[in-house]
Amino acid sequence: MAAHLETPRTQLTGKQAAWRALEDHQRRMRGRHLRTLFADDPARSERMTAEAAGVFLDYSKNRI
Repeated sequence: MAAHLETPRTQLTGKQAAWRALEDHQRRMRGRHLRTLFADDPARSERMTAEAAGVFLDYSKNRI
């Protein structure tokens, strides 16, 4: 007989809260243009990049 697996209630609640926060963020950001984000934060491109092991990540061009 297979065991029934359930997600603990606290874990589910945390996931729901995270999704809710992500949805709220998306609603706030969907109308903002990247030009505005860069104009509001001139150091955005420097602040939102990382490099390690020969890999360069530039996440400044995302609405985060």
